Amino acid sequence: MSAFREIPPTTLADVLGRDRVMDIGIRPLWGPVPRVAGPAFTVRCEPGDNLMLHAAIYRAEPGSVIVVESGDLDYALAGGNVCAVAHRRGVAAFVLDGLIRDLGEVRDLGFPVFARGVIPIPGTKSRLGTHGEPVRCGGVTVGAGDVVVADEEGIVVVPADRHDEVLAAAEAKLAKEAAESLDDWERAHRARIETTLAGLTNGSWPPRPSR
Repeated sequence: MSAFREIPPTTLADVLGRDRVMDIGIRPLWGPVPRVAGPAFTVRCEPGDNLMLHAAIYRAEPGSVIVVESGDLDYALAGGNVCAVAHRRGVAAFVLDGLIRDLGEVRDLGFPVFARGVIPIPGTKSRLGTHGEPVRCGGVTVGAGDVVVADEEGIVVVPADRHDEVLAAAEAKLAKEAAESLDDWERAHRARIETTLAGLTNGSWPPRPSR
């Protein structure tokens, strides 16, 4: 799992495609945030209620990324103490389709939280949701054990059954890029752009000046 911390989300996005990348509303709430990577511990909270996330911090294995579907932008899923306990117990990060509070405390703690924003109003703790079931977070379906990789560039979810394949492809892409100088990249890039422009304009690019 630690190998994925060496892979930028940009590279993984190139390998996996758009449907495995969370939408831009799920973002780091403080920065610069370290890159995190870990298996998803999936949680579904009922709107306005945070019971299942609060229970998850005692059930998720160290190194897990707790991923929450909540469908709610009116109440906080967690605050400073919940994040502090999760951090102390080894949880790698929260990725929440929802909100938190006590951002200053979370930032000072250095606990990575990716979410839609901040609100000072706490949710209730009275309604059952789920643990370990597929959830929808940031437009991506996340299953328990999928690998979540997140940093300031975005959040990518690697399906558990494609772990080895995606890691190998991403590492190969990074190795190829490392072996290529900027001059090499510029030459290839310019040739590709010029060829595309010529194809779209029947070879008449650049356009002739009008008389």
